[in-house]
Amino acid sequence: MDKPKVIAVVGPTASGKTALGVKLALALSGEVVSGDSMQVYTGMDIATAKPTAEEMQGVPHHLIGYVSPHEKYSAARYVADASACISDIVSRGRLPIVVGGTGLYVDSLLQGIEFGEMPDSAEIREKLYARLESEGAEALIAEVRAVDPATAEQLHENNAKRIVRALEIYYLTGKTVTEQKLSSRPQEPPYDALYIFINHADRNVLYDRIDRRVDEMLGRGLLDETRIFARDVLGTDATAAQAIGYKELMPYINGEKDLDECVLSLKTATRHYAKRQITWFSRNSAAFRVCPDIQPDFFGDCLNMIADSWA
Repeated sequence: MDKPKVIAVVGPTASGKTALGVKLALALSGEVVSGDSMQVYTGMDIATAKPTAEEMQGVPHHLIGYVSPHEKYSAARYVADASACISDIVSRGRLPIVVGGTGLYVDSLLQGIEFGEMPDSAEIREKLYARLESEGAEALIAEVRAVDPATAEQLHENNAKRIVRALEIYYLTGKTVTEQKLSSRPQEPPYDALYIFINHADRNVLYDRIDRRVDEMLGRGLLDETRIFARDVLGTDATAAQAIGYKELMPYINGEKDLDECVLSLKTATRHYAKRQITWFSRNSAAFRVCPDIQPDFFGDCLNMIADSWA
């Protein structure tokens, strides 16, 4: 029996994934499944760059804005939700197109990772958080890096929960997060998936796009969204609290820094996130790579690649 065909449009933030995904969907009778870990939440529209109705161009988009930001969301739940979504799209004779930059979510989905129950220890967690407070996040990330470089690449110093969890799993099982993922991967992936990795040959082009996007977000009301979000979620252990775009602006809202300084901090944090995304997706040697800044007809190149691969 043939595997369901799926296209995945991946790459760093602000690289043009949404526009490419929509164009492919219109050309190939497809529907978009979000592969973004933060776009699943309600209310977090501007900071997470949820596509607008105009950007969607009538193409159905799934797994966007359906989870309360107070809920904890995980890769395991995403895989279950997205798998069901893909089955529905395929059953209607449409092509699923996964669009997003959360590498863990997209790869876990398309590789068929099965997430079992992972052990936990409140005692170990408490000790790790105490170390985080006394030694700093980078010290714990360095410890992860020594045993699990692949996971360490994805850790950000602001994401205390993931840093602590990576070490907690290793202390409890003797296996790293990466080893756990490999052991849960089936011999055969469930989909006939084509990855399109969209990036820019000139990194400065991407950085300019990031800067313009942040400016546009501010113009659309990011500060007001931050005030609402901060009141409801920031400071909790909700997964949504890790979203880039809110905590960087809080010093301005609290009267601690001027706006220009906070905007620069947001742009810098977004650039750093983009670099981590590029590192993640660059490891996929099978991905078809497109560079819009040097390929005049990169969309046509994508269509030709898809036709050749599925001929």
